[in-house]
Amino acid sequence: MTDVPGSTVPLPYTAQEVLRRVGPDAREALRSAYGWMIPGRTLDARMQALQLQGRVGFYGATTGHEAVNVAAGMSTRADDWIFPGLREQLVALVRGYPLSRYAQHLFATARDPSRGRQMPCHPTAREVHYVSMSSVIGTQISHAVGTAWAMRRRGAPGIALAFFGDGATSANDFHAGLNFAGVAGLPVIFVCANNQWAISLPVERQSAAATLAQKASAYGFSGIAVDGTDFVAVLDTFRTVLRESREGTGPHFVEFRVYRMTPHSSSDDPSRYQPTDWDSRAKALDPVLRLEAWLSSVGWLDRDDREEYARRASENVRGAIAEAEATPPPDPASLFEDVYSRPLSVPVEVPRA
Repeated sequence: MTDVPGSTVPLPYTAQEVLRRVGPDAREALRSAYGWMIPGRTLDARMQALQLQGRVGFYGATTGHEAVNVAAGMSTRADDWIFPGLREQLVALVRGYPLSRYAQHLFATARDPSRGRQMPCHPTAREVHYVSMSSVIGTQISHAVGTAWAMRRRGAPGIALAFFGDGATSANDFHAGLNFAGVAGLPVIFVCANNQWAISLPVERQSAAATLAQKASAYGFSGIAVDGTDFVAVLDTFRTVLRESREGTGPHFVEFRVYRMTPHSSSDDPSRYQPTDWDSRAKALDPVLRLEAWLSSVGWLDRDDREEYARRASENVRGAIAEAEATPPPDPASLFEDVYSRPLSVPVEVPRA
């Protein structure tokens, strides 16, 4: 990835090259991807503002990771399973999880599928095979490997995708998960979104390896490093590794190099540890602006299109948030529901404030 401060770094393709790499539907596919990125960024901006106002307790933005998440959502099939880290909400939305339901989760309402028992950005979306994340770093890697093993045993056709950041490559589950997957040749894709910061620790202080992707070779399978801000390259990579894994080649490791364009979470202040030129370097490789500029340059997106995407995103995000804020919290008695296989034999009264 080129660290070039200043204006947006253009995507290095002609329209003909994109048609060859993406396919004859490239125009529709890239416009659809852009159409998902804009509400994702709109949601991030709105939720970060609401967290500062105390209207939600926590938020981890996906800003800067949009190309990876949207491409994953567009490339996977319904029978694949997604094991997210912190910033993969867009994968669930692209796979069909309603924005309105996700907003209910963010505000922990009575209509939140997890009944307010998970932190914001930890949605449960079983209908799109999106497993709620754990705040314990790296555990989703072992979960994905276990699911891949179960699918192998059952003869199920799906692929498990484990998403994690550069920080998780130092976790115990990273070694255990990759080692087991390599030995068993499991249908699992390890997706490392290397945004170069494990909260405040820069990646060069975490690993002396030239790339995180090369770590896969120690476990007996391939690893590649890809510019995660280049949507065309990301989509092509996902399609390739998913196809190969479906053909029985076993696990794959992909390191997508991206920029974290916001604080680690709403509890973080990156100005205390990031270089002063970080923002300009990140903006030069903004995945949304890179795709927008390329689409505009080849005539696949015009000003009216951009304004319509922005208008629709703002309307949908604000509508979902307003609906969620108007929904009451879960009934305290629901604390005992969805816990036991059989309901408690005696009623339990929960004191109300």
